[in-house]
Amino acid sequence: MPLVLSCTALSDILHFVIIGIAVVDFVVLYLLYKNGKHPYQGSFPNTIDRFVQSRVESNLVPFVTVFRVLVNVKTSISILAVDFSVFPRRYAKTETYGTGVMDFGVGAYVMANALVCPEARGKDIQGSKISHVFKQLISIWPLVLLGFVRLASIKSSGYHEHVTEYGVHWNFFFTLAIVRVVASALLALLPVNSSWLLALLIGGTYQVVLETTGLKSFLIYNNERTGFLQANREGIFSVVGYIVIYMAGVQVGRYLMQSRNLVKDWIRVIRNLLLTSFGLFFTLYVCQICTEPVSRRMANLSFCIWTVAQALFFLSCLSIADLLLLFSKAISNFSFVSASWCPYQNKKSLAYEKMRKNTDALCLVQSVNRNQLLYFLLANIMTGLTNVLVDTLNSSDVLAVSVLLLYMFLNSLVIFILHINKITIKFW
Repeated sequence: MPLVLSCTALSDILHFVIIGIAVVDFVVLYLLYKNGKHPYQGSFPNTIDRFVQSRVESNLVPFVTVFRVLVNVKTSISILAVDFSVFPRRYAKTETYGTGVMDFGVGAYVMANALVCPEARGKDIQGSKISHVFKQLISIWPLVLLGFVRLASIKSSGYHEHVTEYGVHWNFFFTLAIVRVVASALLALLPVNSSWLLALLIGGTYQVVLETTGLKSFLIYNNERTGFLQANREGIFSVVGYIVIYMAGVQVGRYLMQSRNLVKDWIRVIRNLLLTSFGLFFTLYVCQICTEPVSRRMANLSFCIWTVAQALFFLSCLSIADLLLLFSKAISNFSFVSASWCPYQNKKSLAYEKMRKNTDALCLVQSVNRNQLLYFLLANIMTGLTNVLVDTLNSSDVLAVSVLLLYMFLNSLVIFILHINKITIKFW
């Protein structure tokens, strides 16, 4: 509900909502610190120092999980909400140049996949490199199938579409499939630790080609749609930019997935994420002056830098929130909040472990995380059905928000039922 309302009814006063929630959060945190019976008794600086030196359970990186889930959920909301007038146009995808929430959404979705890919998690290639790439080629069949299903459904239903987004026949599923195969091939041939360098090289070369050849004019100003290449030029050539984002995401994932047990180590990670994000925003400013503004349509270098910078800033915000939540757990002696860090404990009782598992079983974040691709597929199917049943363009704001809330409730209900029954749907 908060995510639906934030991009519809509350979009014009969103900053006040965020400030209000933040004030309430800090008041609760202050009351916990003052009244809690915690092991960090003493002056506030001493409490902070002991907390920074403490250990944390870090089998997983919770803010990466939350980032991936929020990107998925927000994308699911936006693909239907954009059809209603209550959805602000500034959030929709831009035509040629500019930035919007949905522009970030497509890039962030690619980045989210890259953060937890096998290469980012340090998994070694089993067998020959050729067989590894072949396995990746086989594993993308669900995305290719979904791409053709979406193509057939759009063409048969007459659903309104913007051909300048991906082209006449292309869609985002095809982009995801090709990015995965090409990235796997490149990472099999080249050192994974140098993926950031590869991203820079590919992105820079692509921008030089855009500036020095007729490719930019071909992508933007050519009105002909004859032949497969011309008909789908935006989707085909923008794949290069998404490969750049994926490579950058692999590098970030490699850094975040390293084992760390101390709070101070994670504080250092948060600092580095913020500094890198600010550095990329400065680079973006220079890049836009020297070349051109951000363009999702071409997935140019500015778009790649902007997407990675935004993603790192988003990850930084989530990690800071996670750190504050960890602090509140430490001073309240209550650790049963799912999808977040927990203070390290030498001995854990069976009752404690059982309570942790029960909490995870009731967590919607964990539910979506268990079946991410299925959730995205379900959202696309429900979006199509909603457009058939509801006149989205002429719906009132009240009806639009009600439909969106019902749509998200049904998506979440299905995925939640699968989670509590421990069912993971894998397509390969």
